[in-house]
Amino acid sequence: MDMQHIPLEQLKISSVNMRHGRKKPRLDDILPSIRAHGVLVPLLVRPNGKNNEFEIVAGRRRFFALKTIEKETGEAQDLPCRILAAGDDAAAIEASILENTARLEPGEMQEFEAFKALKKKGRSIGEIANIFGVTKLTVRRRLALANLIPAIRRAYVQGNLDSASLTALTLASKAQQREWLAMFNSKDMRAPRGRELKRWLLGGGEIATSTALFSLDDYHGSIFEDLFGERSVFGSADEFWPHQDTAIATEQDKLLANGWTKVAVLERGAFFSKWDYAEITKKDGGEVFIEVRHFGEVIIHKGYAPRKHEKAKAKKPADKPECSAPLENYIDLHRHAAARAMLLKHQGIALRLLAAHLMVGAPNIRAAADPQRTRKEGTAASVAASTSQQVIDIERTEIAALLGGNKDRVVTSGNGDGYQLAAVFAKLMKLNDADVTRILTYIMAETLSAGHEGVECVGACLSIDMSKLWKPDDAFFELLRDKKVVNALLGDIGGKSVAKANCKATGKIQKQIIRDHLDGANGREAKSSWRPKWMAFPARSYAKTGAPGAAQRTTKIADLFKT
Repeated sequence: MDMQHIPLEQLKISSVNMRHGRKKPRLDDILPSIRAHGVLVPLLVRPNGKNNEFEIVAGRRRFFALKTIEKETGEAQDLPCRILAAGDDAAAIEASILENTARLEPGEMQEFEAFKALKKKGRSIGEIANIFGVTKLTVRRRLALANLIPAIRRAYVQGNLDSASLTALTLASKAQQREWLAMFNSKDMRAPRGRELKRWLLGGGEIATSTALFSLDDYHGSIFEDLFGERSVFGSADEFWPHQDTAIATEQDKLLANGWTKVAVLERGAFFSKWDYAEITKKDGGEVFIEVRHFGEVIIHKGYAPRKHEKAKAKKPADKPECSAPLENYIDLHRHAAARAMLLKHQGIALRLLAAHLMVGAPNIRAAADPQRTRKEGTAASVAASTSQQVIDIERTEIAALLGGNKDRVVTSGNGDGYQLAAVFAKLMKLNDADVTRILTYIMAETLSAGHEGVECVGACLSIDMSKLWKPDDAFFELLRDKKVVNALLGDIGGKSVAKANCKATGKIQKQIIRDHLDGANGREAKSSWRPKWMAFPARSYAKTGAPGAAQRTTKIADLFKT
């Protein structure tokens, strides 16, 4: 690509720009920097053949920022631009996608439009997946939106239709879509949404085949699959339930034959409320309760019996409440104030209650483990296999053992159920302070947000040696694409003379020399403890501009930790 500074008036937004046609973007986050330093990252443009004009493929926000500054100062600036070949729609769309997804994840419909445009230009599903950094299944999902009639797609783009309903409508025939759209546009009718919409499309009962206790070979009714082949459902609830009820009865007989004194099948749709029951072993007369959900799922609860005081209470007629709602509110607030005041003097109890709240949740508290999101399967595999992740996994198992629970549910992002919170708190009260502190430390590690200043805070207070926790692997070298950056890393590990001697070599060759230094192979000086500056604590950059997020966050908070 050619590099050129182009006057502002010669630039227009291209129709292939992924965000073409949207309202003027917010510029608060980039205007201060551009006012102070100008546009540092070049725009991607292509000539449009009109009076020496160029279309902006990627860089729409920078363009609008310069337009704003022009209005403020009365002075127009030239913008640095990389120029694509004229008429190369596929390359232009690809560049726009890469530019925009690096800045902000687009919505389903934007991805659909971009994927469709690339498909028309001859890109395969695999090529589109590689360009966009997603799986082939994601591409197929987005392209499946082509089955929707335009009016439904417009409703979604305009913000009048939610994502779950949009996905559900991909299951519908054109006739069903038009019928639903008529309800959607009607003033007198209410169009079903989300799960309700799926039930409407499937004739009133969506029951996944995965809920069946019986073999699907014994079922001769209709089964529907979604467009992505990920999920299948029974076409008729009336044909499903006789098979499921027979399987439940068989399971009930097996449990009775296995020594359980009582096996109760709850009425379909009734929930089993654990807090109304005590846990009792089979030997001591524990019972089994089979919960059957309307959508087909069957849940078996073993080893429970009704609490005696609950039975006694059930026999009495309902009494008039002692307190009115306002009086109860008065009581709750004063008891709350008293509990808070006393809690200040008992740090051990407070820490245990905090741990319980973080694990289970409460109406005003919710903690969630960082999802470690990535679009790259190689990155996910690399992190999962890392020494650091293995340390976390081991600790999770040991923490779960302390709590006597499931290792996958230490931090649950729960719904704040009070009884469950009390159960966890009761367990924590039996542990010593060291174990409680260990649990809180683990919760903090699980909930630490990736790509956030919190990570740099840990690095500022602790000596983290990345050479003991991570080594550049195949996934890292695969993501390392910029030849200048590769040469900078080569200079860092091999010295300036090595980098200079190989500056014209391919990126592949230079990356191999870096590997040779790491392994001490092919006569290269072994530097097994070398790690890129970005990965160190504190993180640093190789260039004056374009620093990665880790280096920017490190610089941002550095003054706060100076001694």
